[in-house]
Amino acid sequence: MTEAPLRVDGRYAIKHTTRSARVIVSEIEHRVDVNTLAHEAAPELALNEIGRVRLRTSAPLIIDPYARNRATGSFILVDEATGDTAGAGMVLGAR
Repeated sequence: MTEAPLRVDGRYAIKHTTRSARVIVSEIEHRVDVNTLAHEAAPELALNEIGRVRLRTSAPLIIDPYARNRATGSFILVDEATGDTAGAGMVLGAR
C-alpha cells in the first residue's frame, strides 16, 4: 500500500478495532504468486503483494479469525515515520 516494502524486523503501528499498538514483523512465511497461487519464499513484500506474515505486538489484542468476525479479524499496519499505510491484514490465527 506504499512504495516502501514490508520487511522482517520492520516496526509499525497496528490499528485493530479501536486499539493501536506497536508491532514488529517477526517473519514473512511466504509470498503468494497471484497467477499460480503458489507460495514463494520472500525476504520482503512489495507494493500490492500478498503474503503470510507473523507479527509480534507490544500489547495484547483481542482477535478472532477473519472468517469468524471481520471486525476483530482485520487490521492495518502504519509506517510510524511517514504515516503511510504499509499494509492491511486478515487474522488467520494467533499464538
